[in-house]
Amino acid sequence: MKKSILFLLILLVVGRATFGQISQQTLSKLENSLGDQSFFNGHVTGFILYDLETKQVVFEKNSQLYQIPASTTKLLTLYAALVVLKDSTQTLRYQSAGDTLKIWGSGDPSWRYKNFSQPDFHKIIRNHSLVQFSDANQVASAYGYGWQWDDYYYDYATERSSLPIYGNMVEVSKIGDTIQLTPQIFQTKLQGTNKPIKELERDFHSNTFFFNASTYLGKEKYIPFKTGSRLFVDIASQETRIPWIYKPDSLPLNHQEFRANDLKPLLKEMMLISDNFLAEQILLMVSDKLFQTLDNERTIDYLLKTNLSDLPDRPKWVDGSGLSRHNLITPRSLVRVVEKLQEILPERQFEEYLAVGGISGTLKNTFQAATPYIFAKTGSMSHSYNLAGLVKTKSGKAYAFAFMNSNFPFPVSGVRKEVEKVMLQVRDHF
Repeated sequence: MKKSILFLLILLVVGRATFGQISQQTLSKLENSLGDQSFFNGHVTGFILYDLETKQVVFEKNSQLYQIPASTTKLLTLYAALVVLKDSTQTLRYQSAGDTLKIWGSGDPSWRYKNFSQPDFHKIIRNHSLVQFSDANQVASAYGYGWQWDDYYYDYATERSSLPIYGNMVEVSKIGDTIQLTPQIFQTKLQGTNKPIKELERDFHSNTFFFNASTYLGKEKYIPFKTGSRLFVDIASQETRIPWIYKPDSLPLNHQEFRANDLKPLLKEMMLISDNFLAEQILLMVSDKLFQTLDNERTIDYLLKTNLSDLPDRPKWVDGSGLSRHNLITPRSLVRVVEKLQEILPERQFEEYLAVGGISGTLKNTFQAATPYIFAKTGSMSHSYNLAGLVKTKSGKAYAFAFMNSNFPFPVSGVRKEVEKVMLQVRDHF
């Protein structure tokens, strides 16, 4: 509580008088760039620039206004993972019962997903002839609160599950006039259609996929499949060559915990590529570690009351990825999360989790400069564009910042260009 009050006082005072090296003219120019006569006057904009060394707010504009964070929500998920999970994945919980191994997934998303190190299931499956799987520990639904229903066939809105496989997605490969689906179990679900669809499309209610060879473009390589416990055990049986069965038993008190691999590669991919699936599953792993259940709502409430209780304004935080428009946060709370990450990670290590302007991740093609100056997490969806992280200036300073924009009726690219102009101004004059 004391930390929260202190941070609020700092934000309210702003402390411009202590920044003798920053002229009033420089501050006035930045004010004009964000003011009533600027591009940003036509929509909701919030901005804050914070000196990490002096713990002072250098400049702020509407930093108290709540906005939709989009994928900058992943900064909160990153913080939760680093504090709770530390350095390794929560993969599953298990109990041996004679020749049967009973398992409950803990949310680990790495099994057959991308090029991540694979969980060595042989360590716990060996000496068993049958695996019994239960998802009774999963409270969270497959889709997050407030996700758009018509995103279901895009790879950025993959379903959540307790023990995903293949990222809960079908991989699509074109072979001659037809296509190959992986896992192969879905190949029999492929149907031809005369509808002029340009990509593989999935039925909303089932794992039936439709394909038109004459109009197919093949730009969408991955299509989410509809998860299900019995479908999962069929795929897992094929992958492990050991029979799996589904029985929704409750997690017993006397069980063991399997933490399979290094967490850092998952966190970096989540942040740099803005992988929504990883973000959702990572928050499930946090939940498993805290409560031995996969319950995002309970986990978020706990984090906001404990590790994140010192944020200036309590966020409306509902998912791990930022897909939901029900997420709301203020720029000054977002910059506090950046500061908290900086406090628990060495500077260079924190930067490893941030996209770099003109160099990497979601900033590879923007904020380009001879010397990189933006290290940040992006967050965009229709009518919303945000950026939060670190900006390094020509004077040798490194500031935390959050720049949030919403309710604009034009493409995100237009806002991004104007944001870049402001950040160049900060780089050159602060």
